[in-house]
Amino acid sequence: MPSVYRGPKCRQQVREWCLVRLDEWGVPHHRREISTAAGATSVVTVGPDPAAASPTVVLVPGTNTNGAVYRHLAEALAARWPTVVLDVPGQPGLSADIRPRRGRSAWYGQWLTEALEQTVPGKALVVGHSLGGAIVLASASPRIAWRVVLSSAGLVRLLVPPAVMVRAVPWLTRPTVPRAARMLRPMVAPSGRVPDELAEWMALVARCCHSSLAPPPLPPALLAERRAVPCLVATGRYDVFLPPRRVGPAAQRHLGTRLHVLDGSGHLLLDEAPDEIVALVERALAASSGDGA
Repeated sequence: MPSVYRGPKCRQQVREWCLVRLDEWGVPHHRREISTAAGATSVVTVGPDPAAASPTVVLVPGTNTNGAVYRHLAEALAARWPTVVLDVPGQPGLSADIRPRRGRSAWYGQWLTEALEQTVPGKALVVGHSLGGAIVLASASPRIAWRVVLSSAGLVRLLVPPAVMVRAVPWLTRPTVPRAARMLRPMVAPSGRVPDELAEWMALVARCCHSSLAPPPLPPALLAERRAVPCLVATGRYDVFLPPRRVGPAAQRHLGTRLHVLDGSGHLLLDEAPDEIVALVERALAASSGDGA
């Protein structure tokens, strides 16, 4: 199975970047590693200790991201609920660096099932972004009592507009922070901005990592099975990869749920709309208990 990194030195540079950010984080947290069939998995726990009697929020980041990149969202979620952040194997971060060439959806789904068994003592509300959303949908874990999928792969094929392709080439071939920021610019809303740290991180990714393709849509029969668990689907009004006009019909067709559109966001919902994501998690929990819709 191929490594996400261009070599051992690159792997070390990525790990150091992540560990420095976690060490500098002023929020109490605990990091550990668990063993799965997909290799070692980094687990960051924030907020109250997970307990069997109450839900645990589990965050599964998307392509090229990890828990160190999304400390701000973990902090916002942990102010309300016990929160666990998993670094996805085969993506840049603190988990194992390999991923299979084929059958990735099933492989990732099984990985998440194993990880939840070891990190969540009771029921989980699992939040997945982009690739992370596809992984959340792929897992049949009995721990999952709610799903919140954000700008999620797995429902439809992602669009790749020319504006992104044109900016991606210089980012990949001659990586710098300004080029990374320029590549990310079409992924945020017109009035938004690219976070400086995210641009820094993506420049490191281009220098040290092999890019990965977006996962294909999951089989309709599998998605139909996921209707048994409440699922909230959201995307940004200005998402260039997964625009509402494509995600909305797919969410209704496959999951029987309507799409929530975040008006002030593009594809980078975890950066652009952390408060709205907390509200969506609260809404999902309230709806399942009969207190909301």
